[in-house]
Amino acid sequence: MGKYFGTDGVRGIANTELSPELSYKIGRAGAHVLTNGKKHVKIIVGKDTRISGDMLEAALESGICSVGADVISVGVIPTPAVAHLVREYGADAGVVISASHNPVEYNGIKFLDSQGFKLPDSVEEEIERLIDSELEGIPSPTGSDVGRFLKQETACEDYIDFLMNAAETKLDGMKVALDCSEGAAFKCAPELFKRLGADVYTIHNNPDGTNINKDCGSTHLEAIKQFTVENKCDIGLAFDGDADRCLAVDENGEEVNGDFIMTVLAKHFKDKGELEKDTLVVTVMSNMGLFIACDREGIKLEKTKVGDRYVLENMKANGYKIGGEQSGHIILLDHNTTGDGLLTALYLTTVLKESGKALSDLKSVMTELPQVLVNAKVPNEKKNIFNEDECIVEKIREVESSLDGRGRVLIRASGTEPLVRVMLEGENIEEIEQMANEIADMILAKSK
Repeated sequence: MGKYFGTDGVRGIANTELSPELSYKIGRAGAHVLTNGKKHVKIIVGKDTRISGDMLEAALESGICSVGADVISVGVIPTPAVAHLVREYGADAGVVISASHNPVEYNGIKFLDSQGFKLPDSVEEEIERLIDSELEGIPSPTGSDVGRFLKQETACEDYIDFLMNAAETKLDGMKVALDCSEGAAFKCAPELFKRLGADVYTIHNNPDGTNINKDCGSTHLEAIKQFTVENKCDIGLAFDGDADRCLAVDENGEEVNGDFIMTVLAKHFKDKGELEKDTLVVTVMSNMGLFIACDREGIKLEKTKVGDRYVLENMKANGYKIGGEQSGHIILLDHNTTGDGLLTALYLTTVLKESGKALSDLKSVMTELPQVLVNAKVPNEKKNIFNEDECIVEKIREVESSLDGRGRVLIRASGTEPLVRVMLEGENIEEIEQMANEIADMILAKSK
């Protein structure tokens, strides 16, 4: 990761780590790099519902206009909407001001290219270089060459039209519960499902700037579980703050995480002959139950490092059409270039409607193996000790041998913290808890 850009743009506590001054510089440097110095190119800017969004947007857009680029402000809207609208409006780039599923005090800025994809590392590095050089060499046009600010009032409507065009069936007679996380989906999601004919029951869709993600949405499913059961809904759907993720609950209020959703969707596409190369792309953190289910259904798997950017890279390089993460960040590349919570929700409810089955029945295609995650806090310079110390390596081999194909061991160093994460899956929760703690304890002892 760079000095400013992390795995998902620039992110930090708004008005301290991510200040208006830095936002201005990001806008100025980013617009210069992405437009190659051309005047009056179009850059779309969207945001989630955070109170700090207006402040950061004003500074960012001033920076963009100061290099001669025009801003198309689309207001509060999901991240995947910006990814789509960049293409629909023929814009040269897009920017989203959001900290996704993080608490309200955080915010972030991420760029998308003219096709709606996240920027490659080399482009982010050039933007960082310009910021560190105090924007040296970036021109400041005057007169009619200064950029304009334009407001696009139909953005939400245009995004809903795109989703309606992707819909395969109406949802008449279905009862759908939505948790909009007091975030960017609060308008688009209920309107989409109403237009599809569903009876829509909604919670956490009254954002006030301070309540985004607060005990709600895809990171806090307790409310949608209870709400779905109380209202006898067929399905509950929970988004995160910028609506690039979606998790579900079934009619009994049981969680249906991203692994279940991907398995259900991949089987649906394969049964219809629409699963490209019969392949689903997942990260190594997907549950082994997904691996077993896909093997049984004849679905091939590509496994990447943790992070949606690695899933997307694999999909683009090999022509695959569906991939994602257990967190509900699911990419349907035939339709959009990033995780799209509303699109995921649309397809999951479509499968539910077309199958005539309950979601509890649909998700039974996969059985989730118990999973244990233990963190071992180690100095940064010791984060690779689990690959280097012979005793630890031998211990890992012993555990893998004892699981004998009935589970697995996955150990990785955190990319952002001084931690080694020890994850085990298996049939017996007590057994794998003991094994995970034994490995973590050994890593701790050897790292001192």
